[in-house]
Amino acid sequence: MEVLLLMLLTFGGYIAAYHLYGKFLSRKIFKINPESTVPSHNLKDGVDFVPSKKKVVFGHHFTSIAGTGPIVGPAVAIIWGWLPALIWVFLGSIFMGAVHDFGSLVISLRNQGKSISDYTAKYMHKHTRFLFFLVVFLELWIVIAIFGLVIAIIFNIFPASVFPVFMQIAIAVWLGRMVNIKGRNINIYTAIAVVLMFATIIAGVYIPFKMPEIAGIPATGIWTIILLIYAFIASILPVATLLQPRDYINAYQLIVVMLLLVGGVIVASFSTDLHLVAPSVNIDPKGAPNLFPFLFITIACGAISGFHSVVSSGTSAKQLDNEKDALFVGYGSMLMEGTLALLVLIAVAAGIGLGYTTGDQTLIGISAWNSHYASWQAVSGLGSKLNAFVVGSSNMIETLGVPYQWALAIMGVFIASFAGTTLDTATRLQRYVISEVFTGVKPMQNKWLATFIAVFTAAILAFANGANGNGALSLWPLFGAVNQTLAALALIVITLYLKKKGKFYWMVSGLPAVFMSVMTIWALVANEGDFWSDKNWLLVVVNFLVIAIASIITLEGVGLFIMPSRKIKTKKISEPSV
Repeated sequence: MEVLLLMLLTFGGYIAAYHLYGKFLSRKIFKINPESTVPSHNLKDGVDFVPSKKKVVFGHHFTSIAGTGPIVGPAVAIIWGWLPALIWVFLGSIFMGAVHDFGSLVISLRNQGKSISDYTAKYMHKHTRFLFFLVVFLELWIVIAIFGLVIAIIFNIFPASVFPVFMQIAIAVWLGRMVNIKGRNINIYTAIAVVLMFATIIAGVYIPFKMPEIAGIPATGIWTIILLIYAFIASILPVATLLQPRDYINAYQLIVVMLLLVGGVIVASFSTDLHLVAPSVNIDPKGAPNLFPFLFITIACGAISGFHSVVSSGTSAKQLDNEKDALFVGYGSMLMEGTLALLVLIAVAAGIGLGYTTGDQTLIGISAWNSHYASWQAVSGLGSKLNAFVVGSSNMIETLGVPYQWALAIMGVFIASFAGTTLDTATRLQRYVISEVFTGVKPMQNKWLATFIAVFTAAILAFANGANGNGALSLWPLFGAVNQTLAALALIVITLYLKKKGKFYWMVSGLPAVFMSVMTIWALVANEGDFWSDKNWLLVVVNFLVIAIASIITLEGVGLFIMPSRKIKTKKISEPSV
């Protein structure tokens, strides 16, 4: 019953936060105006700027920011205990992550849908814009290069997920055509699409597929090539053709999965011995880095993630039909992601205790948790990170009468699908970044060329170490700190924007900006020492550059923050017409 009570209290807290703090931010701090013009109407082009229904944009935004982040992070951070992880997920998502996402979205809406990197020049300095772009490009470069490998690994672990994941693309294109071109009822056709989607998941159980080696290229390399080609095509197409409908039905897939997990918690709380088998606090797990600052780097999505600011100010701001929808999409999506992170914590802190097979032995209770989380190294691989969540979730879903193999397939497709949405969104965002960096250079405004550069550079990184496509792993140790550095920098920009708007800016985003700046720079410096000790000179150099960029922007932000508003020499802020 302790797990059920914990879940209900957290859910209640999120609902209260949305209606109290979220609406306070919307009305009093950002002063949302439904009569304001938005970029999707002013710059409508039918490709990137497309006015869309609130629930459709929510689906795109949520599935893009979620990916595997709110799964992998909590599944690793639980090693420090469920209590620190839960506190960070709950408070972080309400007071930092949701503010960060919502603020980035609103400012972009009021700046022609430009990315946070681009509009940084308006609120800070012109050279800051370039430094911000470097951090964003690095993050997206790693994401695009690594996610082909991530999905390949998922396909290898869950071969039943291959068929339904690719069928979802066809279902999404069909749904987009029926709703956007033929004008069919979105609710009816959404229901049909979701039923078809889950039917393909069950079918996948009986037709699993494992990619063979082809022409000397391992399966992971083949999948990486296929997925990068897919990302190129998906990022060129109008958002209403594939990106929107796919993300939209994937959001329903997530809702169904979350309902299954919630139902599993309820039933398992009464029918089995479901309880928290993870320790509440584990300060010194074997081989793990210090809880401070690395808890706040390990759990990003689910609490606060810099990648979200790029999505908010990249694709989502170009699709919102009305400024008033920003609260639901920006603030609401982050709380929904926090809810997902909570369910992940329950799965790895309690669900895994219902049964965990290792070798020929099935363990239950605390023994199951101790077996999987014996050390930091034991949970360092992607397969290990995902396995704890999938096993724990499947155990709980099975209590609803769903066959265990079906539950495994559902969870495998769920993870692969969300990795896919992150991949194609990140590719489109990188195209925007390239075009914005080279503003005024006509060839770079061509979507074909800009997307080719985004995909080709990612391919160079992916295959830098050989044909297996895992080259991005050489930079992956940087990703967590780089991502959270971006979150800190975005909060600094939001604070400077709000400083011109009135009071409470220091509380709303100023304190979160200080906290995230301290944690991320602390983590970057700690990592620098480790990279130096390991003589990993590539990481030493790149990590040092990130430290320098983060320090410069943070110091400039502090200077502008303490300077009287009338003396800030940045461009005049032009608000949208009414």
